[in-house]
Amino acid sequence: MNVNPPPLRLLFWETTAGCNLECIHCRRLDVSHELMKSDMSTGQARRMIDDLASFSRCILVFSGGEPLMRPDVFDLAARARGKGLLIALASNGTLIDEGVAGRIADTGFHRVSISLDGADAPTHDGFRKLPGSFDRAVRGLKLLRQAGVSTQVNCTIARHNANQLKAVLKLAESVDATAMHYFLLVPVGCGEQIAEDQMLDASEVERRLLEVYELEQATTLQVKATCAPHYYRIIHQEAKARGTPMPKHHGHPHAQAGAGDAGHAQSAMGAVTKGCLAGTAVCFVSHEGDVFPCGYLPVSAGNVTRQSLADIWANSEVFAKLRDPNLLEGKCGCCEYRNVCGGCRARAFYEHGNYLAEEPYCTFVPRQSRGKDS
Repeated sequence: MNVNPPPLRLLFWETTAGCNLECIHCRRLDVSHELMKSDMSTGQARRMIDDLASFSRCILVFSGGEPLMRPDVFDLAARARGKGLLIALASNGTLIDEGVAGRIADTGFHRVSISLDGADAPTHDGFRKLPGSFDRAVRGLKLLRQAGVSTQVNCTIARHNANQLKAVLKLAESVDATAMHYFLLVPVGCGEQIAEDQMLDASEVERRLLEVYELEQATTLQVKATCAPHYYRIIHQEAKARGTPMPKHHGHPHAQAGAGDAGHAQSAMGAVTKGCLAGTAVCFVSHEGDVFPCGYLPVSAGNVTRQSLADIWANSEVFAKLRDPNLLEGKCGCCEYRNVCGGCRARAFYEHGNYLAEEPYCTFVPRQSRGKDS
């Protein structure tokens, strides 16, 4: 066993592939309106939680699908909290009424994230494929705040809403959210089917990430760009150009915790010092127990129903490769920001079939001086 693996900070568990929505960007193609027979059993989930708590005090994010469809989710969350783990919930928000909000608060979830993929009902509902889902999600956010639960708004940046970033932030402020996380679409699952229609090109990605940087300076909310590791290169570049300190929410790796729903399971890290954390500080456990570097990178490192999670985290060959920046290829491999950014390994896999290849949605041209950080 590797006696010195990096600490696991976040584990995202896909509690079920069942969901009451059919979002066009979902990481899954086989989403079901009911719980799936292949979902991990309660007993298997308990063993995974106990195993996790034996070597980590990370944040365990209950994701999906829609985790609130799983009848044992609160009992399992209580078990995790009793074992000393921080717990977060990643929901689409549409199933949250006053009773559910109260139970979420009583269980002790550190934060609940809800996705708003637009600043208005037509934009969001068109993306989520359920009329009324916007109003129900906003209501869920308000009920959670009334129950004293910290909330986070997640928003996938794509062509349908690229001009609404400021408006979505204002909406998050209006419902008293703690954090606002913007995601770049990752072409996996259903997202692959809409990539040509919805993916921003590299130059537009750069402009939108600069906009997110400006929005971060103008709000008291914790703002983060997720599945956008080049945002951390932009933070360093802008701070250097302006002669200003690093933004307040990017100094310490445990400054906040949160979560996203099925399409946003990478969100919970909050303040970090590096962009892509797949396999280095974060991993994802599927509803069947398969362990992936993140929810968007379908390269299995093992299965918790057959192996110890502690052993997988310490000894996976996939994780070992992701932890070595010297293995990055293309311009990511020689970029002076490779230890800050690292490029999105999932988009590299989508574009090149190789998760160590260069990030395809980045305009930055690095100096040809491998290993030098700016």
